[in-house]
Amino acid sequence: MSRLSIENLVVAREIIGRYPRPKSALIPLLHLAQEQDGYITQEAMRHIGELVAVTPAEVYGTASFYEMFRFEPLGRYLINVCGTMSCALLGAEELMHHAEHRLGIKAGGTTTDGMFSLHHAECQAACTEAPCLQVNYRYRYRVTVDDLDRLIDDLAAGTLESEIPPHGVLATVRQHIPADRAVGVFDPDDVDTPPAWMTKPDAEVAAP
Repeated sequence: MSRLSIENLVVAREIIGRYPRPKSALIPLLHLAQEQDGYITQEAMRHIGELVAVTPAEVYGTASFYEMFRFEPLGRYLINVCGTMSCALLGAEELMHHAEHRLGIKAGGTTTDGMFSLHHAECQAACTEAPCLQVNYRYRYRVTVDDLDRLIDDLAAGTLESEIPPHGVLATVRQHIPADRAVGVFDPDDVDTPPAWMTKPDAEVAAP
């Protein structure tokens, strides 16, 4: 159970500074917490609440709306097998049974070595590429049982680490906006004119 680390607290304050209202930074802060620990701890939710001036319940209410946020420890690699219609028709059930047998766990479980978690998933929006799965939300398409075996072997051997980082890592390159390139942050209540892109040149609004 951990709060954000000192290093991540620096990142968190930078993220919050991009928004006119601190609460707007909730989702990227949740991703930061999950990247740190592999899941979102209760202490992290309390810490985020302190940073953006909301209650831990509000932080949890936001996080629990989204499937990608997890609140219990998972394996290094979360395998989500899609089971919705297109995938179901093209072998998703067989794929899941094979994954359970290969990993020695049931769907929803984690291997004893902490390497793999296996979950069912709803539609992953790749119906033309069925059956599909995701590993830490990185897609694999038209997966056969042989493909799955090779994937598990490669993950266990560490040969895909550059492509598939540990669970919780949203991106391998963190966004950073230099101060001289930022557009500025304004509270919506302080803005009383339309954005510049909505303002037409006088010649365009002149009467014909």
